[in-house]
Amino acid sequence: MMGHGFMPRGRRQWRSLLLRWLPVVLIVVAGLLYITRVPKRSYSGPFHPLSETERVLENRLKKHVAVLAGEIGERNLWHPKGLEASADYIAQVLRDLGFEVRRQEFTVTGAVVRNLEAALVGASFPREIVVVGAHYDSVIGSPGANDNASGVAGLLEMARLLAGRPLSRTVRFVAFVNEEPPFFQTDHMGSRVYASRSRQREEQIVAMLSIETIGYYSEERGTQRYPFPFGLMYPDTANFIGFVGNIASRDLLRRAMTTFREQTDFPSEGIAAPSWITGIGWSDHWSFWEEGYPALMVTDTALFRYRYYHTADDTPDKIDYARMARVVTGITGIVEELAGPDRGHM
Repeated sequence: MMGHGFMPRGRRQWRSLLLRWLPVVLIVVAGLLYITRVPKRSYSGPFHPLSETERVLENRLKKHVAVLAGEIGERNLWHPKGLEASADYIAQVLRDLGFEVRRQEFTVTGAVVRNLEAALVGASFPREIVVVGAHYDSVIGSPGANDNASGVAGLLEMARLLAGRPLSRTVRFVAFVNEEPPFFQTDHMGSRVYASRSRQREEQIVAMLSIETIGYYSEERGTQRYPFPFGLMYPDTANFIGFVGNIASRDLLRRAMTTFREQTDFPSEGIAAPSWITGIGWSDHWSFWEEGYPALMVTDTALFRYRYYHTADDTPDKIDYARMARVVTGITGIVEELAGPDRGHM
């Protein structure tokens, strides 16, 4: 009889507990759906052979990474010759493409460092600016092939592919210095200097894409990890490119991913989440968020799949240049759509 009398009280307690917490659970689920839902469906077919244009792109990407992470190697303020050599290489490639290169210099611990900028001026709305950025420094102790020679190589090739195309808005290609620790998310971070000065000049940056570690992919299950709880909602195979934004950049993320998925046969995933979530702000896009500009990171997710992240083994041989070429082609399409003709104001 005691057991029989206990059960109804237990059920009532569970019902009360459920009613109390159900709204919280529903809010959490709705929030997760809101930040993880993106338009279209990710490509899920086989990796098709590269086109002739993509094969040329693949070889050029491989050359850039070989120079930056192979011939030059470690490049930061503790290896200033490497940092300067990489800046010179980037500037020369852009000049060879017909760009004028502007150096934005500032001083850190007594040393002069620089961001590098090349621009395609828009024909219709030149004051509206799309920034494509990648940091060219490497972390201490690493040659930085994937992090971030891959991003710089992609940046240089996007500049080549878009040069001469008619664009309504201005596109700036910016190579940032000092993204890596100890300068990360400080006032000495190159993109932080760039974004804050842009805000001081009241520049109309309508979109920013940070190209961050885009060269490593795997078709094996279990190769992709996430901060909790996102592993419950995303695939565990590291074969996709990721698009990462904050809540304020959600419209930009949806627009970018729509374009990528419509134009590119390559898996893609995206999230627009609060910037305090682990990994969401881990690149130069964070600096633009700090100034109120919409910005995204485009990434292979770095340490969440790449076991050579921030090590001496982050070398050019680890990069999948064919898949990287397909990804760069897709990102180029995004930039062209964001800055392209006859799109109206953003």
